[in-house]
Amino acid sequence: MQLFTSPTTPFGRKIMVQILESGLEGRIQIQAVAGSPLDPGSMPLNQNPLGKIPALIVGEGQAIYDSRVISRYLDQHSGAGLYPVANALWPVLTLEATADGILEAALLMVYESRLRPEDKQFQPWVEGQWGKVARALDAVESQWMALLEGPLTMAHVATGVALGYLEFRHGARNWRQGHPRLATWEAEFSQRPAMLATRPVG
Repeated sequence: MQLFTSPTTPFGRKIMVQILESGLEGRIQIQAVAGSPLDPGSMPLNQNPLGKIPALIVGEGQAIYDSRVISRYLDQHSGAGLYPVANALWPVLTLEATADGILEAALLMVYESRLRPEDKQFQPWVEGQWGKVARALDAVESQWMALLEGPLTMAHVATGVALGYLEFRHGARNWRQGHPRLATWEAEFSQRPAMLATRPVG
């Protein structure tokens, strides 16, 4: 298998953490790529016509994407059990979707400041994205801590990566304020070897 990703993409980091947690390192070739919505650069357009990463080649040139599809494939391939069965699956998928939504909003905020000329940036739109993040953090703090304090799932991985990305790109907004249980959980989860090995730099 071959994974197209980047050291700083949070969705790619989610898959890299899963690879390490599932014992798949050494069985997947990592191909670093770079690009943006304005310039695809070396992004794997032939593997994902949307020009997004991560994308995973699983054999005979067949590609699967996006990160939630890849994570389900890898969990089935590895047998790691990061997705539970029966009714226990739905809360995990919902929390994973919530964490991915945090990432999507946080990425859009980055794009607004990096890709738009300063005179065309729209701060109310940026704050609207942060509003999504803030509401999601409140929901995790009030509704999802029992799941996060349980056995490891992809919801844990997605949440840990999302919080790490907020610290990486939006640290000045201090997501920990008002979320003491989540902050305590993140402080411990971020020290897992797989999280430390994939920590973004730059």
